[in-house]
Amino acid sequence: MRYSVLRSALFVLLASAAALAQVPADSPEAKAPAAAATSQSVSDQVIDAEAAIVKSDWKAAQAKLESWLAAHPADPRALFDLGYVADAQNRLDDAAGLYRRAVDANPQSFEAHLSLGLLLARQGKPDEGRPELATATTLDPGDAGPAMKARAWRALAQIDRPSPGNPGDIAQASNDLLEALKLSPETPSDTMLAANLADRAGEYDAAQTAYRRVLANDPKSAPANAGLAHILIARKQYPEAETLLRAALLQSPDDPALTAQLATVLAAQDKAEAIPLIQKLHDAHPTDAAITNMLAEVLAEAGDPVGSDHFYIGLLAATPNDPALLIAHGQNLIRELKFADAFAAFAKATQLDPSNADGWSGLAFAASRTNQPSITLHALTMRSKFLPEVPSTYFLWATAYDSLHQTAQAVTYYHHFLDSSAGKFPDQQWQARQRLILLEKKP
Repeated sequence: MRYSVLRSALFVLLASAAALAQVPADSPEAKAPAAAATSQSVSDQVIDAEAAIVKSDWKAAQAKLESWLAAHPADPRALFDLGYVADAQNRLDDAAGLYRRAVDANPQSFEAHLSLGLLLARQGKPDEGRPELATATTLDPGDAGPAMKARAWRALAQIDRPSPGNPGDIAQASNDLLEALKLSPETPSDTMLAANLADRAGEYDAAQTAYRRVLANDPKSAPANAGLAHILIARKQYPEAETLLRAALLQSPDDPALTAQLATVLAAQDKAEAIPLIQKLHDAHPTDAAITNMLAEVLAEAGDPVGSDHFYIGLLAATPNDPALLIAHGQNLIRELKFADAFAAFAKATQLDPSNADGWSGLAFAASRTNQPSITLHALTMRSKFLPEVPSTYFLWATAYDSLHQTAQAVTYYHHFLDSSAGKFPDQQWQARQRLILLEKKP
């Protein structure tokens, strides 16, 4: 499991750092309220309100629009304009309600659907915002032009992209972005999003090319440097990744994602600098579970199971039913020779996640060390559904069958072990040969 948890935790940090081109939270979406909904005639009162909006005189605009809507409550243009005023003043719930009324009054209003969808996305309600944005892409943008429709497609791409806690839909997000690019020129944010999507899809060549394009225009881009480093780490190009990350950190010395990546690279190269770097990062972010997880794994890999387990125990106090944490905790307990405690941790992990082969491997070993051969065989049987046999599992099979006095099976697996061990396990090889001498003499 070397660096598996470390990389998983790191990806959470990267995904958070690479959330690019998000809908801004401090301004309404349309540049002007203009003709969000056409009516046969526009009242002078609404026209005067829009003139006040152009001047950012929100108080005057609001008064005129509220007066007009008191007598004309279904005027879609006035509803949209008043929603725009509320949006500009950061009265987001009021704005959403008014945009919804504008949509109800005129379902063909491109700008009302667009503004409502973008606002809901900014409020962290993507499931509500997506249908509005999707509808906007099917409507005539009118005077707003194709660039505003492209904005709807870009917002859909952000909603559809994978993010922490959301698996997303990479293919759909890519299609959304392509539709946007049909309507407007590519932006650096588009290139970055394309890189991120290719990265998540495992298309590393395309992702690397896109990240490098971003960096050619903005060498200081922390998200692009982090993205390119992620590709290099995935390809185990650790020296190149280290050079890239050290240069990036000169520009952004406090960036947690870049620091975490450098620590990952140093740990992968067994460089002693990794531990103090991650410790410093943890000290700066003591409540960040991903960083704590990284520190725990690096300490375990460095041969400090007690120090490592201190952090895993803390993480498990917050999330006691996390199978990955239980497995990592169990592995530390094995290293500390606390086999009964390790057995309990692996047993719980495999109950919570029966598809985790590492859990079954740990349970098989812990069961063998606590003299539970039947459970060892069960765990090995479950593990074999996910992973091929290795010399150590052959030995566990053999000793479990031997303990149960199932001689034929024990002999078979001792031979499998000896055939595959290639001299790497001298103590176990000696034991296997001694047992075979005795077992094969039996009638």
